[in-house]
Amino acid sequence: MSENGALSAPPRWRTLPSMTMTPSLNGTQRVALVTGAAGGLGREFAIALAARGHRVAGLDLADMSGTAERIPGDRFLPVRADVTDPDEVGAAVEEAAARFGALHIVVNNAGIYPPIPFEKTTLEDWRRIMRVNLDGPFLVSRAALPHLRSAGWGRIVNIVSAVVFLGPPDLVAYTTSKAGLVGFTRALASAVGSDGITVNAIAPGLTRTATAARTTGADGGFDRVRALQVVPATEEPRDLLSTLLYVVDEGSGFLTGQTINVDGGSAKH
Repeated sequence: MSENGALSAPPRWRTLPSMTMTPSLNGTQRVALVTGAAGGLGREFAIALAARGHRVAGLDLADMSGTAERIPGDRFLPVRADVTDPDEVGAAVEEAAARFGALHIVVNNAGIYPPIPFEKTTLEDWRRIMRVNLDGPFLVSRAALPHLRSAGWGRIVNIVSAVVFLGPPDLVAYTTSKAGLVGFTRALASAVGSDGITVNAIAPGLTRTATAARTTGADGGFDRVRALQVVPATEEPRDLLSTLLYVVDEGSGFLTGQTINVDGGSAKH
């Protein structure tokens, strides 16, 4: 904001990718499934994929009407499911594939990150974080894989975190779960590369979402993280959209097994 109160233009590095209804490079429209699509990053990912011309199924336990309102026409299918329940995940994937006729893109975004001191982390805390952050991507990817193989083309994107490279002391369980997801990304990429399927991870920094504002961003958390960055701004969901669209693009078939760090330069990985 300028001194007179008027909104100033965003810096050039924060220019938004085009959100017009444009198919990917060769004109192909794909079917995507995004977990955790009710809000936060998942909502923005679903909207960006739909705006690029893809049809999108959102998988979440929470109400996804706010996401559906921002996607025109019948391009969005909300499916209620728990990512830690194999039966619910299997049914959700089959519903999405049946509704849209195929499945090509999977974005494993659902996750939890309660800041808990290590000494106060109970075994149930640990297991709950691992169930959502590791079991969830495993179950969703396993259920989706037959559809991606049948299509002969696929993109699996795992949302990890820059904490893997930074190791904050109050997020030991969360950091461990995301480091495991990086390993999952690398190994799964090796397993499915010959099927025309890529598997990559995107590692955001602390991003301004409603959940982050209540947890790790509260009590000066955003300020502390911003001080570690070379880009002097708090990360917003829109800062990740161009990376997501690049990773799932038709032209990105030679990119696989990678973790792309998008955190304003706090971890120079």
